Amino acid sequence: MSHLAKHLSAANHGGCLASAHGVPPVAANGTAMPASVCDPDRSPQGEAPPERLRLSRLRRRLKQRGLDALLVTQPENRRYLSGYTALDHGINESAGVLLIPAEGHPYLLTDGRYRLQAAEEAPDYQVRVYRQGLFALLRRLFNTLEPQRLAFESHYLLHSVYGSLEKLAGEKGLELVPFTDLVETQRQVKSQAELELIAEAVRLNEEVFTRVYRQLRPGVSEQETAWQIEDTMRRLGAEGPSFPTIVAAGPNGAKPHAVPTARKIAAGEPVIIDMGLRLDGYCSDMTRTVVLGQPDARTLALIRLVRQAQLAGQQALRAGVSGRFVDQVARRVIAQAGYGDYFGHGLGHGVGLNVHEAPNLSHRNRKKLRSGMVLTVEPGVYLPDWGGVRLENMAVVTDEGCRILNRDTTFLDV
Repeated sequence: MSHLAKHLSAANHGGCLASAHGVPPVAANGTAMPASVCDPDRSPQGEAPPERLRLSRLRRRLKQRGLDALLVTQPENRRYLSGYTALDHGINESAGVLLIPAEGHPYLLTDGRYRLQAAEEAPDYQVRVYRQGLFALLRRLFNTLEPQRLAFESHYLLHSVYGSLEKLAGEKGLELVPFTDLVETQRQVKSQAELELIAEAVRLNEEVFTRVYRQLRPGVSEQETAWQIEDTMRRLGAEGPSFPTIVAAGPNGAKPHAVPTARKIAAGEPVIIDMGLRLDGYCSDMTRTVVLGQPDARTLALIRLVRQAQLAGQQALRAGVSGRFVDQVARRVIAQAGYGDYFGHGLGHGVGLNVHEAPNLSHRNRKKLRSGMVLTVEPGVYLPDWGGVRLENMAVVTDEGCRILNRDTTFLDV
């Protein structure tokens, strides 16, 4: 067996292939294995921009549902369909919306601040600048397009904005059709290009973790550690964190989404570090539970238990099973050890342009997972007045199982 094959064989995490970041799995004989992922963004000629292919797929779905157009307000959906990267300043200050007819030219509607960027980044869209407000422009476009049924993203629309849209629809005799996942469903299966971007975000996130962890010493506060992590992310080229970094030491670790405090990290106590970054729009998310100094027997036992649950979840993760099933497999490990009441969140979630997106690994998700989905596997145990342990990897679902994107093994197998 070659050195490369031995290394890859040893890196097999609980039935899932560990991947060198962005590189397809490799068999024991050193040959490339099929990724078992149907690339949704690849044309037969491989030349069309991915946004054009995504738009074409979406339009087919609009026609199947008898919809004349879709109004896209969710910023990651906007980017996914158009390539336009401008950021919203909250839900009440949008950088633009998409109006996508089932036939004809799609539109990117924005204000004058973004006109040049929109034209550069979304060449397949007609960019229209609203100078008298969005609804004045929509009124003019509806006069031209004459849609009868308009889909809109009800999960990302202020009630006040919906009121204006409803009033306009009444004037035009337009039926409004709410959707919460029309584009999100399409985003769940990643293309090969998306998988490579996510893998690079994971790689950079691990590099940040390694640099900060090597310098971590007792007496540094949770806040200082979180600031150092996010500063290092940016210095190494990330756009920024994909969510506010969690550093939770000692008893604070009993809060799964703890906010870093001025509390100083002590030697010997568990410290949950949950961190992720955004790179070229795509997110990473990783959690490690570390100890500065010598962990006590209880801490070691809980880390080992949570790791067993993680490995069980990774072993169960594959195309064709439900998110509920994978969650149950991992959760059973923790419950049988007597800590079932202290694992209060789902096992994992999808990651892509959003750090939390569909699908989920939880009791609520009875849908079958598909090859090409990217999910976290992150069991945890949280004990009031003591602290917590959470371990999180990211994985790509394949027909054969899953491919672990993480290479870091800090405090995983203690």
